[in-house]
Amino acid sequence: MNVTGKKVLVIGFGVSGIAAAELLSRHGAYVVLFDQKPGEKALEHAKALEFHGELAIGELTEAQEEGIEMLVISPGVPIDSPMVCHFREKGCLISGEIELAYQCAKGRLAAITGTNGKTTTTALTGEILRREYPSTFVVGNIGDPYTRWADDMTQESATAAEISSFQLETIHEFHPQVSAILNITPDHLNRHHTMQCYIETKESIVRNQTEEDLCVLNYEDEELRRFGQNLRPRVVFFSSRRELADGLFLRGEEICLAEGGVSRVLLNIHELKLLGEHNYEM
Repeated sequence: MNVTGKKVLVIGFGVSGIAAAELLSRHGAYVVLFDQKPGEKALEHAKALEFHGELAIGELTEAQEEGIEMLVISPGVPIDSPMVCHFREKGCLISGEIELAYQCAKGRLAAITGTNGKTTTTALTGEILRREYPSTFVVGNIGDPYTRWADDMTQESATAAEISSFQLETIHEFHPQVSAILNITPDHLNRHHTMQCYIETKESIVRNQTEEDLCVLNYEDEELRRFGQNLRPRVVFFSSRRELADGLFLRGEEICLAEGGVSRVLLNIHELKLLGEHNYEM
């Protein structure tokens, strides 16, 4: 994604919008940072921002709208909102903070989604990665924008990213080497409208993965069990309720890994500082 010399509309004065505006500006884009009704604190942050472009509040002028080639929308902006639809009809690329950051970042990426537990899982994954990769970043829906750190990442970096369904709506080439879908239960249906749309949005995290990549899925979620049957990436199931012929499972007080029907013990739950079955799964 080459944004040099392009005019980009960033919608939202929140932390992800401001981080996106800064990243775009560093990469040579002219940014129109827009918010229809910014809060006082958000407006103060936007006004203090140093970037190549301008602020727009309330509505865009003809001059501000002219020449826009791309939109970067905050997760809270519905992809079927009138403004987004207007620019889509004009042929503009509709992207989000996650896609923008991915295009600028380097290194290896583990992306985690799910209805419940993804924040804790992402934080734990980040701590594990830090043991192996000194340059580790924990970003995304967990509270620290991916775009804030993308330019600091190198080929030796590792990133753990919490990805929400809202963020997955606007991915294009987003390609984690490891993806995980922890569970899928009804949520955000006012945004996604149907459960099927919500499921498909969550499952899109694997869209660009290949046979060389890995997808971790919850065997006890019937939808994910079905979904994992014919994926391009290698699938690793996990279960806390039954032993698996292939995958990770809890056997009494032992966490085990099975491959080809042969299992081995990885560790005892008493070696962990976290209590509760949900934490053993993570």
